[in-house]
Amino acid sequence: MMDRRLTPANERIAAAYLQGRVTAPRFVEGEPARVAVPVADLLDAPGGARDRQLLYGAEVTVFERLHAFAFVQSVADGYVGYVAEARLGPTGPAATHVVAARATHAYPEPDFKAREIMGLSLGSRVAVTGGAEGARFVETALGFVPAVHLAPIGAARDPVAVAARLIGTPYLWGGNSAFGIDCSGLVQIALAACGMSCPGDSDLQEAALGETLAEGAELRRGDLLFWKGHVGWVADRETLLHANAHHMSVAYEPLGAAIARIEAQGDGPVTRRARLSLPETP
Repeated sequence: MMDRRLTPANERIAAAYLQGRVTAPRFVEGEPARVAVPVADLLDAPGGARDRQLLYGAEVTVFERLHAFAFVQSVADGYVGYVAEARLGPTGPAATHVVAARATHAYPEPDFKAREIMGLSLGSRVAVTGGAEGARFVETALGFVPAVHLAPIGAARDPVAVAARLIGTPYLWGGNSAFGIDCSGLVQIALAACGMSCPGDSDLQEAALGETLAEGAELRRGDLLFWKGHVGWVADRETLLHANAHHMSVAYEPLGAAIARIEAQGDGPVTRRARLSLPETP
């Protein structure tokens, strides 16, 4: 059975590339679009429950528009769902940079006293279209953004350091931004900053990411620990960094205490320890 989170098909249409793999009344190629708001919920049905979120600049393929919702697939991770149509816009110039700070603002002019156009989360993608080298602001298709808050796409090297920028961010089920994030969102946003592809949900991440470590293997920074329905970063041999409902935020927690607490609350033991091939620091 195909995973509906990764299969762009419903009772009316299916993506053309699925022809011969699924049955559908109509197959469509889809059209490109881009998220045009700070955060857009990716829903399991029109007006339904949130599965995940997409950030400003995220590219999607739209397969259907129905009752003010668009049936889309995220280009970055293949996740499928419904987005309010008003939250999408045309593709525009290709993104060149991502927001590397926890959050930033876009302004109508290169002046921090100007009234901001929009707030942007860590991980938002923008197209830099102008700005002198060393200038305080760079021009983007959206507006002027502080240069210090941006980095070239994929430039980060330490995903744990990226995740740590979100310490204190409120826990939000299905969240993917600095305004609210969950455990798998924290893993995905950190790996994306390092130019690494990553599925959206923790079960998909557990199945796809890294090499499995033996239970007694010594853990190191950048390893991932998985539980049923949860994932966290190993910050060091004694510390876990994760978005969790116990703290209701992104928080550090002593590793041994976290393992014991999670099992005691009924969520079981660690199901997998994974080591990633992370980018080398120049």
